[in-house]
Amino acid sequence: MRYIPHSAHDVEAMLKKIGIQNVDDLFAQIPAEARFKGDLNLPPALSEYELQTLLTEMASTPATGMTSFLGAGIYNHFIPQSVDSLMRRSEFYTAYTPYQPEISQGTLQAVFEFQTAIARILGMAISNASMYDGATVLVEAALMARRVNRRHRIAVSAGIHPEYVATLRAYLTALDGSDDALVMVPLNEDTGQTDKSALTATLDDSISCLLIGYPNFFGVVEQLDDVVALARAKEICVVTSTLDVFAFGVLKPPGEVGVDIATAEGQSIAVAPSYGGPGLGLFAIADDKKLLRQMPGRLVGRTEDTSGQTGYVLTLATREQHIRREKATSNICTNHGLCALSAVVNLCMLGKQGYRQVANSCLSLSEYLKSKIRELDGFELRYTGPTFNEFTMRCKNSDAATVLSHLKSQNILGGVDLARFELAADCILVAVTELHNRKKIDSFIGALAQI
Repeated sequence: MRYIPHSAHDVEAMLKKIGIQNVDDLFAQIPAEARFKGDLNLPPALSEYELQTLLTEMASTPATGMTSFLGAGIYNHFIPQSVDSLMRRSEFYTAYTPYQPEISQGTLQAVFEFQTAIARILGMAISNASMYDGATVLVEAALMARRVNRRHRIAVSAGIHPEYVATLRAYLTALDGSDDALVMVPLNEDTGQTDKSALTATLDDSISCLLIGYPNFFGVVEQLDDVVALARAKEICVVTSTLDVFAFGVLKPPGEVGVDIATAEGQSIAVAPSYGGPGLGLFAIADDKKLLRQMPGRLVGRTEDTSGQTGYVLTLATREQHIRREKATSNICTNHGLCALSAVVNLCMLGKQGYRQVANSCLSLSEYLKSKIRELDGFELRYTGPTFNEFTMRCKNSDAATVLSHLKSQNILGGVDLARFELAADCILVAVTELHNRKKIDSFIGALAQI
């Protein structure tokens, strides 16, 4: 997209205003023989990211950056500088409380627009204001499900991020005195999807909710239609956890397959990886009054005042600082307002088409890398299930740490060693985004081939 804000209609209106027919008439006083004809000898236009990369390569100081294929919940997508410029406006980054609507309309409207965008992306009816991160927002969803259906046990797919599971165990231990309420459901060894027979055996009348990754931690896309049907038969709440919401540029959003509560980590659409933080918790629910009344955090609504002007207000605020502690649904005492603002500004700039383009780029580049890995003798894909932009690679002849060390010597961060999570020491979780062109992927494959 060219950096020119004027549409053809805008240009026509301006020309009409000054009384000329076309842009060439602006240069009528310059003799025809002195005017340049033809096209300038310039290379094709570049995107903002491509231009930044080129200028870095042309700089007199050598570039020190490394090509990163890290993921596991934090992803490096391109966020244009214009997002940062808008975030740095003082009315945004100094604003804190939306409790006084008469002086907080800008903050409230930004949160309302954020809620609208997230509800559309997740395909759900209602989204709340931003929460901390993907881990705590999943825990809040599980506790909310227990309040709604008054059941105690929580079924958790082994495809949920291990750190998210650890966070849930910490909460349950604090609330219940132990984490006995948590029931793990294994994955199918071949596909990497939640094992259906184990899931069927686990889901009974004592289970409050099922927590399942979509895509899961290992990058595999779950068959949600089947999962939701199994849970519905037992009146069990289905809660999804998504690590990179760009996935819904190509996958059906959770709401379209009947999920009750959709949670996600919103870092990928909001802020840079920045050493693992900050995150941005996304939380949305189906159109259900029972769920709405128990939803944690805040909900900003839009109304009209007595003069007919649009006004934004806190419609729902169920935290302990607002109401009696025993009736509070969450003790999280702030929202990541600036991160949420970054997310909604970025999404608005991308638009539906841009959002899908990013998702399709991630998918196609990931599939390209997978196809190249299949051709290598010493490596293979761990699971056969479909993936979006992240997948698990197995090292046949070495441990993951040795492979990653070699890649690092080639200025490549090759992925996340699953031994970090006390999982397979011969497996690496590899993530691909739109920033990985084929040249970078071929360099990655070339470095693997040397091992």
